[in-house]
Amino acid sequence: MLAAIVGFIFPSLSTAIFPYLPYILFFLMLLTLLGMNQNALIKAIFKPGIWRYALIHSVLLTVISCAIAKMIGGSSAFILGVAGVAATGSLFATPAIARSIGLDALEAMAMTIASTLAMPVVLFFNLLIFQDDGFQLDMVSYIQRLLIFIAGPMLFSAIVYRYVPNPLLLRVHGKISQFTIILVFAFPFGLVGTFRNVFDISLSSGLFYSAVGLGLTVLFFAVGYFLCRRPNDIDSALLAATAAANRNVLLTYTVAGSFLGPEFVILMGAIQIPTASLPLFVRWLKPQLLKRAQQNEPVSNL
Repeated sequence: MLAAIVGFIFPSLSTAIFPYLPYILFFLMLLTLLGMNQNALIKAIFKPGIWRYALIHSVLLTVISCAIAKMIGGSSAFILGVAGVAATGSLFATPAIARSIGLDALEAMAMTIASTLAMPVVLFFNLLIFQDDGFQLDMVSYIQRLLIFIAGPMLFSAIVYRYVPNPLLLRVHGKISQFTIILVFAFPFGLVGTFRNVFDISLSSGLFYSAVGLGLTVLFFAVGYFLCRRPNDIDSALLAATAAANRNVLLTYTVAGSFLGPEFVILMGAIQIPTASLPLFVRWLKPQLLKRAQQNEPVSNL
C-alpha cells in the first residue's frame, strides 16, 4: 500500500519503472510456481469448486461490472477498460497474501492459476464484444504473448520441478524468495504513474477514476465473498473475495494492453491503492466475522 502511495506522489519515478514490470512479473510468476507442491497443486486445480470460482471471477464479474459501466453512461473505451480489468486473473502474489492473513495458500494458488487460464478466453470475447474501430485485436501478437507470459512460466516450472531434486529446489527457492518478495513492491509503485497524471490534468477526472477503482475492488470482493460463502466456513469466502479483488492487471496489459485502449491503463493504476489495502482490511474483517458467527451459533442443550 505504501509503495502505491509513494508511486502516486512521485509519478515520474513510477513511469520510469513501468517498462520493466513485465520482466519482473515473468520471474515472479515462475518463482511462485516453483515454490508450490506441484502434485498437490494439480489436485487442487481439478476441484470443481475452483473452476466455479474462475467463472465467477472472470465471466460473472465481467457481466456485472460492464452492465454497471453501461448504466452510468460510460463510453465504449471506458467499458472496454472495465471489461479488461474484469477478465484479469488473480495476482500471483495472492498465495503470499492469503498466507499472511491466515488463509489457505495452496487453494489461493489454484484459484490464481484457474482464473489466469480462463483470462485469455474471457478477454478474447470481451475484446470482440467491446472493441470499437479504434482498437483491433492482433491474434498473432495475442497468442505469442499468451505463450510467453502464461504458458512459459507454467511449462518451465513443471520441467524444473520434474528434473531437479525436490530438496535442492526447495533450498534454492527458499534462499531466492527472501529477496524476490521485495520485487512485489514494484508493481503498485510502477502502475500508478499514469493514474496520477490524470489528477494533474483534471482533479475531477482523477477523483472519478479513484471512485471507479475503489468501486471495482469492492464489487469484486463482495461478489467473491457472498457467492463463495459456505455454512460455517468464513475462511473460504474470505479467500475467494481476496482472490477476486486482487487482479493481475499487468499480465493483462502485457498480453493485450495495446488492444484495450487508454482507459485500461488508467484503471490499472486506479485499483492499486484499494487492492494493496485489502490485506489490512481482511485482517480486520476476519475476527469481526468470526465473532459474529460465534454469537449466531445455537446454544447446545447438553
